[in-house]
Amino acid sequence: MTVQTSHTARRGAAIAFLSPAMAVIVLFVAVPIALTFWISLHDWSMYTPLSQMTWRGLGNYADLLHSDDFLNALENTLVYVVIVLVTTVPLALALGMLLYFPKMAGKGVARAALFSTYVIPTVAIAIVWGALYAPDYGPLSQALGAVGIDSPAWLSDPQTALLSLGVFHVWQMTGYYTILVIAGLTQIPDDVYEAARIDGAGFWRQTFSVTLPLLRRTTTFIVLIAAINAIQVFDPVYILTQGGPAESTTVLSYAIQRAAFQNGMAGQASAMAFSLLLVLVAVAGVVLAAMRRRTAAEGRS
Repeated sequence: MTVQTSHTARRGAAIAFLSPAMAVIVLFVAVPIALTFWISLHDWSMYTPLSQMTWRGLGNYADLLHSDDFLNALENTLVYVVIVLVTTVPLALALGMLLYFPKMAGKGVARAALFSTYVIPTVAIAIVWGALYAPDYGPLSQALGAVGIDSPAWLSDPQTALLSLGVFHVWQMTGYYTILVIAGLTQIPDDVYEAARIDGAGFWRQTFSVTLPLLRRTTTFIVLIAAINAIQVFDPVYILTQGGPAESTTVLSYAIQRAAFQNGMAGQASAMAFSLLLVLVAVAGVVLAAMRRRTAAEGRS
């Protein structure tokens, strides 16, 4: 009886401590998601009262499947995610190991410099990168011109605009992911490396047989966060390209903003927003499922 009473008391205390946080999550996360889904089932202009909403059911979602603008935004978003992942994750792993293992002076300064790109407001960074990408007077164009190479129209050419935004994202976020890699490396015991050295393993063998396998959870977390951040990209698109040229940089988040606040189509914008949420959930589910399968396979072996 005493054990049961103690368990009930601990559960009650846990509920009491968690209730404020859960209330905040419900109020600012669950309720807006539910409201967004409800609006997505209606045809409504943001410039009219709520009383003028008309029921459409899943009509807005059906329209998205036949909307060239939505499908183009979805394609651009997925391409952008691929650009970010294939560049940022390997670069963060390499920089993290470089700034953790070698005995070199100034590692703390280098880590702080890398992390600073993440804490600087995106708006300020985007303005600077807009000047760097300027086709006539930008430093990048002038540097290429100095060696006789014609500079591309970085943000004005549909072939290079999305890639240029991806480079900006990689520069901004790699430092943050590098710090996560370093944090993961601190959790690997030195005894593991000592045993590997005794077995004759060199640097590369230790990297691929010890470091990377033991960093799998950290790497999975980085892939997940990087994918989510890339899918939600908005600020650099809004500041640098406005979705152009020729809709080549229109991603889902910008398409949602344009549909809602420029065109006033709240129902269609809410349907796109809820679809974006489903994409985020699907990406997270795939990454976590892959990690679980890998962990289960290692457990059986």
